[in-house]
Amino acid sequence: MGVSWDDGVRIEHGKSAGNPTLVTVNCPDRIGLGCDITRVILEFGLYVTRGDFSTDGKWCYIVFWVVPSPRALRVDWESMKNRLVSECPSHLIPFCFDPKPSTSSLSSLYLLKVFCLDRKGLLHDVTKVLCELELTIQRVKVMTTPDGKVLDLFFITDGMNSLHLKGRRDETCDYLTLVLGEFCLSCELLLAGPEYEVQHSVSSLPQAIADEFFNCNSSSMAVDANITKTKKAKITVDNSLSPAHTLLQIECIDQKGLIYDILRTSKDCDIRISHGRISSTAKGCRNMDLFVQKTNKAKFFNDENLDNFCSRLTEDMLHPLRVTITSRGPDTELMVANPVESSGKGRPLVFFDVTYALKTLKLCIFSAEIVRHSTSDREWEVYRFLLDESREFPLGSKQAQSKIVDRVKRTLMGW
Repeated sequence: MGVSWDDGVRIEHGKSAGNPTLVTVNCPDRIGLGCDITRVILEFGLYVTRGDFSTDGKWCYIVFWVVPSPRALRVDWESMKNRLVSECPSHLIPFCFDPKPSTSSLSSLYLLKVFCLDRKGLLHDVTKVLCELELTIQRVKVMTTPDGKVLDLFFITDGMNSLHLKGRRDETCDYLTLVLGEFCLSCELLLAGPEYEVQHSVSSLPQAIADEFFNCNSSSMAVDANITKTKKAKITVDNSLSPAHTLLQIECIDQKGLIYDILRTSKDCDIRISHGRISSTAKGCRNMDLFVQKTNKAKFFNDENLDNFCSRLTEDMLHPLRVTITSRGPDTELMVANPVESSGKGRPLVFFDVTYALKTLKLCIFSAEIVRHSTSDREWEVYRFLLDESREFPLGSKQAQSKIVDRVKRTLMGW
């Protein structure tokens, strides 16, 4: 149940074109609310230029200045406001007894079946439609037939929680049919049954591939040499400036989803951020001041939990996603992975960005799937793509494979 007055969330557009839009959230607090707010902003393809937030543990005040990213989706500002309102705890229920998850976590799972004539960029075009309709892809299975047709199975949830309505389902299929035109042979959207729920929760990543991919020394951790020169992450801990808080001063290269990554990591590590200031980007770098406490509102002094948090945060700033490409017999497989929140949610728009990068390279995707995999310290969402050989990219070439990985990484990071 969200706040019941409009001023809980305010969206004020800049006075002239190109100026940031001001997003203000003023509502009761709950653990991880900042992460949930930034997730919604990221889902709508927006970039946070700067921000301020503060909470006393009971009430929070969040201000973000946002702009559309270069590859922005069509932003429905009114719908985004409604989504932000739905994330806010209700002022009608005491904040200390408000354990309810956000409404988005309660969405039912639906199965979208799209049968098409295959062409380059098809998967991205379908993905873009789903993102614009605020449908979140939880799993996908793409299968290409020998006669040049493709069956796309998308397991989706609805950010608007309205797929139970026939009109919403018809709107989705009609829009897809319009965008795909003569390539679309059929489109069907229905509630996923229990058998699909089981498939949705099971990981199918082979252990041998997982061991290779998540090896900390693997190529998935490497980046382009030009990026490496500017890539840095520095965290300074200071207990002298506040009697009640530990100050974390963060300096790192700016990248897409950075604010979300930091707030997600603090949420997962039970680090309480009471105050935060996010500075504008300068020379490609971002500075942030976070005043943090333990869950009992005490400062950190030589605390192992804070050390673990800083270590994980540094890793997530340097390597928020992993990307690798491998020749497996006759096939060339591209894999992308990102950490999953403790709530079970994956990072927004990863599938959209990867399919966009492959479309710009004019590569065809023979098959694709999304699976979950657990390592010793966290759960990952893994995107697997089998790529078709093309005239532009003889996929057996190391140079071509490196170019694909570089383009995917740059697209994901917004560089």
